[in-house]
Amino acid sequence: MKSAERILATPFANKAAMNTIIGTILSDNPWGCTPYLSGGENHPAVQKSAENYTGTVIYENNDGKQVGRISIRAPSSAAFDTIIADILANEALETAIGGTASHDSSEDGFSVTLKCHAASGELYNVAFRRDKVTVSSFEADSILSTIETWADTVPALA
Repeated sequence: MKSAERILATPFANKAAMNTIIGTILSDNPWGCTPYLSGGENHPAVQKSAENYTGTVIYENNDGKQVGRISIRAPSSAAFDTIIADILANEALETAIGGTASHDSSEDGFSVTLKCHAASGELYNVAFRRDKVTVSSFEADSILSTIETWADTVPALA
């Protein structure tokens, strides 16, 4: 099996920027993938097979000194937003930690892996992270070529 990586010249600014591209792939199927049957189940041509979001809420006292931090890990974009909002709204935590909460989005991490079924029957993965895109578990060079040609048309993937 082969693997290839594209390092992004400019990392995604946020998870929304990455998820806009993911949504387009899922709705438009730009790689020409095909639905398939496996284990008696029908599968779409392209589907999310993994998703992960991480971030940090920091607490600063009145002097601007960091007095606490909470690390967040969530299984979906919506869950991440809910967790951040809940922590930021939690006054009891602010009181216990002794500082004001803020979300440090510069440290956010996010990844989504798509499983694709090529017309040839090959299954492969395309993983999007904040700073790179990885194509893995493929044999046919045409799969990588198709994805690279498409990626060259998406400014955010330069």
